[in-house]
Amino acid sequence: MYNVIIIGSGCAGLTAAIYAGRANLKPLVLDGHEPGGQLSLTTHVENFPGFPDGIMGPELIENMRKQAQKFGAEFKAGAVTEVDVSKRPFKVVAGKDTYEAQALIVAAGASARLLGLKGEKELIGRGLSTCATCDGYFFRGKPIAVVGGGDSAMEEANFLSRYASKVYLVHRRNEFRASKIMIDRAKANEKVEFLTPFALESILSPNGHVEGAQLRNLQTKETRQIVVDGVFVAIGHDPNSMIFKGKLEMDSNGYLLAKHGSLTAVPGVFIAGDVQDHRYRQAVTAAGSGCMAAIDAEKFLEEHKH
Repeated sequence: MYNVIIIGSGCAGLTAAIYAGRANLKPLVLDGHEPGGQLSLTTHVENFPGFPDGIMGPELIENMRKQAQKFGAEFKAGAVTEVDVSKRPFKVVAGKDTYEAQALIVAAGASARLLGLKGEKELIGRGLSTCATCDGYFFRGKPIAVVGGGDSAMEEANFLSRYASKVYLVHRRNEFRASKIMIDRAKANEKVEFLTPFALESILSPNGHVEGAQLRNLQTKETRQIVVDGVFVAIGHDPNSMIFKGKLEMDSNGYLLAKHGSLTAVPGVFIAGDVQDHRYRQAVTAAGSGCMAAIDAEKFLEEHKH
């Protein structure tokens, strides 16, 4: 029986673990299916406060993990497959093990959707990115491609045009899901060239990093190669919230809904990080919400002492 179980080991989960550990709650952190979260997939993090020269994503995560362990957090590997939040103590199933807790912090994160191309995952941090605000700066004066047709793709294309010499916006249809204002803004940008209806068939990386992309026009079937140093995949994120369907409130896209900071409709269940944030999705906002969830959980446990 644990005082608090934290589901997820990205920025939000680890910050919650640091705070819960310091409050002497001896939290259990369940790593989830992507230990370290999205930060463990990025290379250089330049916008986390306190690191004027930047820090490698995996190193930042490792530091947070050590800090949490120092304050008494316990870590277990494995993804959570089932939860019962209908009554306290809450039950959490991960692998063959079942755990019980008086309070639960859900920091399960979100996963960026990828295109499903061969070798795509291996190129993350080597020219392939799912986050323009994280990585745009590394493509100063270089040509890049953005794949997607929604608002986030338009936004990324505009944002990246500050750095890149040219931005190809690749989309498989001639029409876009994006709002008119976002499309107009991207079309007015002289650095952005629209390539439609093109599908990205393969990423060219003969030397282990992105050097170009092969596209196919879905109407004419012609193929075309473009020379780019970076490919930004902007086709959305999926919150890792499936196991909470019907148990916690979520919006139509599956993001958990928080009220008053980190609280949910279930007393004793708190949420933090990208599993409830489709807007900011930054390491620092995830960390901040992890802190809030831990403080809320501590207060809750204080009030519900038997």
